[in-house]
Amino acid sequence: MNLYRKAYISVDEYFKIRESSEELLEYIDGAVYMSPSPSTKHQRISSRLHIKFGNFLERKHCEVFHAPFDIELKNEEIEGTKIVIPDISVICNKDGFTDQRYVGVPELIVEILSPSNQSHDLITKLNLYMNYRVKEYWIVNPMLNTVTVYSLNKENMYEQHDIKTNVGIVSSKILEGFEIDLEYLLC
Repeated sequence: MNLYRKAYISVDEYFKIRESSEELLEYIDGAVYMSPSPSTKHQRISSRLHIKFGNFLERKHCEVFHAPFDIELKNEEIEGTKIVIPDISVICNKDGFTDQRYVGVPELIVEILSPSNQSHDLITKLNLYMNYRVKEYWIVNPMLNTVTVYSLNKENMYEQHDIKTNVGIVSSKILEGFEIDLEYLLC
């Protein structure tokens, strides 16, 4: 949800707001968005995904990070500052790490929906991640027990790579060999 109704907030104002707030705040196109506190089911899903990605990526070039970890999306073709806090990020290009955040584009992002933020993750972030060319975007919907995996095609548009509801194995397109059982993930 957009937290501040001011027409435009500068990135400096955003950082001042962050310093005095305990909330998870994102910054997209001059607007500040607050992430809701995660539910128990959300936390279980996030933890299981983090462990599975972490085990899969062990001794590989990529790393997995879980919220709260700031990602400042950076693409030379796009102006402006966007700072998001994905539930899970897989990062392979280590050049963008700073002490406070990652500046660049993760290879894979996972967002776990909450009842109050569905449109933000399903519309705003899907388009944002596609425009910045995040290669793979997973949307986990705990209310519907569904996982949808989008991957970039040759035209840099998202196409649905995989979708499962309640049961089945969900796989990654870019992390060859990575898969997770929905019954394990969503129980």
